[in-house]
Amino acid sequence: MKDVYPRNFSHIGISVPDLEKAVEFYTDVMGWYLIMKPTEIVEDDSPIGQMCTDVFGHGWGSFRIAHLATGDRIGVELFQFRNQTNPEDNFEYWKTGVFHFCVQDPNVEALAEKIVAAGGKKRMPRPRYYYPGEKPYRMIYMEDPFGNIVEIYSHSYELIYSEGAY
Repeated sequence: MKDVYPRNFSHIGISVPDLEKAVEFYTDVMGWYLIMKPTEIVEDDSPIGQMCTDVFGHGWGSFRIAHLATGDRIGVELFQFRNQTNPEDNFEYWKTGVFHFCVQDPNVEALAEKIVAAGGKKRMPRPRYYYPGEKPYRMIYMEDPFGNIVEIYSHSYELIYSEGAY
C-alpha cells in the first residue's frame, strides 16, 4: 500500500517590484505578521548563497526578501529581484503556473474595498455567490497593487465545495 496522505501547505513565494511597499500592504491590509524584515541575499559561497545558486543558476547576483505569516501560520516569502519586470497584465491564467492565491475573510466586500484603497483593483465588478439564495458563500478576484492575483473567499474551502458542484 502506498504511503499517501495530504501534505500541509507551508508557504508561497511572491515576486513584487517594491519590497517595502509590499510588506506594508500585506501587513496593513491583510494583517499578516512580519516574521523576518527585508533582507538582502547575495550570490556568494554562504549556505544561502549556494542554495539560491542551486535554484536560480549562476549569475543571479542578489535579491531582497521578507518573510511573513498568515493568521493560520502559512508562510509568505516576498521577493524583490534585480531587473524585475512587471507584465502589463499578470493574469495569464491559460499558462502553466500559479495564477492566484486565495485568502479567507468573512467580510469579502470590506477586504475588497481595502485592497482597492491601497492601490489594488477588482478583477470582478462585485463578489459572486456560490449558492445564491441558499448559502452565504461569496468570492471575488482582486489584484494586489503589484499585479498579483488574489481571490477572497467568505468561508473555508471545504465548506464552499462540500456540495460537490457549483
